[in-house]
Amino acid sequence: MLLQNWQVKLEKICIPLAALIFSLLIFGIFCAAVGANPFEVYGSIYKAAFGSWFSFQNTLIRAAPLMLSSLCTALPAQLGLIVIGNEGAIVIGGLAAVAMGLAIATFPPFAVQSAMAIASIIAGGLWIMAVGALRYYRGVNETISSLLLNYIAIALLNQLVGGPMRDPTSLNKPSTYPILDVNMLGNLPGTRIHYGLIYGIIACLIAYFLIQKTTFGFAVRTVGGNIRAAKIAGLPVGKLTLIICFLAGSCAGLAGMAEVAAVHGRANESLNSNYGYSGILVAFIARHNPLAAVLVSILLGGILASGGILQRAHELPDATVLVFQGIVFLVILYSESLYGRLPFFKPSLRQQPSTNLTTQA
Repeated sequence: MLLQNWQVKLEKICIPLAALIFSLLIFGIFCAAVGANPFEVYGSIYKAAFGSWFSFQNTLIRAAPLMLSSLCTALPAQLGLIVIGNEGAIVIGGLAAVAMGLAIATFPPFAVQSAMAIASIIAGGLWIMAVGALRYYRGVNETISSLLLNYIAIALLNQLVGGPMRDPTSLNKPSTYPILDVNMLGNLPGTRIHYGLIYGIIACLIAYFLIQKTTFGFAVRTVGGNIRAAKIAGLPVGKLTLIICFLAGSCAGLAGMAEVAAVHGRANESLNSNYGYSGILVAFIARHNPLAAVLVSILLGGILASGGILQRAHELPDATVLVFQGIVFLVILYSESLYGRLPFFKPSLRQQPSTNLTTQA
């Protein structure tokens, strides 16, 4: 039994790692095809992501929203739901944070920041909770509904920043009125890293503890394992679905608050920055494990931070990192089909407990 558990854990590490290595190989072929030296490209990515303290700070700044966004997919996955509405929840959370920050701008800074965080949590939570409600009560596929809600959220963003919430002085790039500097999230002492990183790490730790160490998490995992058995056991499947979806959306909404209150200072089209879609990739690479999502977010944040240097040093488009991200996503999705099928990770007949049917008879 111990050997089997060891093989299962090893499988969960080796398959994603092999998928990442294979993705690097495919991306190297792509770089070579467009005339760039793959090894030099990899070196530039490492230099831009982890080569210096300055570079690593850029990586951590990008990793912060990825941690929170990944939970929007990782938490519903415990119920067996594939939710990809991360981008919409980030946008809605950012809009709610800006609206709250502008409404109570004259309050003490801590009160304003707290209110913006609460508003973003509630807005993002309700946005994704609607996905769970549609799935449980009306049978609407959660993947499709959450994807469509992304487009609705982006359309709502464009409508508000170009209309009722628009700052007349924002000419070339329609934006809302700015959040007062005193109400902005500060940086960690001695760094350029904003407190959104702390939000992300704490959220991932709480999510892991909630899912793995509490009776609530056990109930959620039971529903995800066999919903019919969960109903027979009397578990409130509908309530669990709504709660988990609310928590998932609240994390992504908080990421939107961190972006507007620590990076942009206002809401505009930059709020739709694809952190939501990248968070989906983080969740799948991490196998929906909140602790692993922290490390994967840092890795992917480094890749996203390297777009500029690839353009300057290798004359590659800035979107090259998105190509790499797409390759990784496709390979990770394919690797899901390998779990439980590779002979190396299967216990041999000598390792399996034997039963003597003749003796039992």
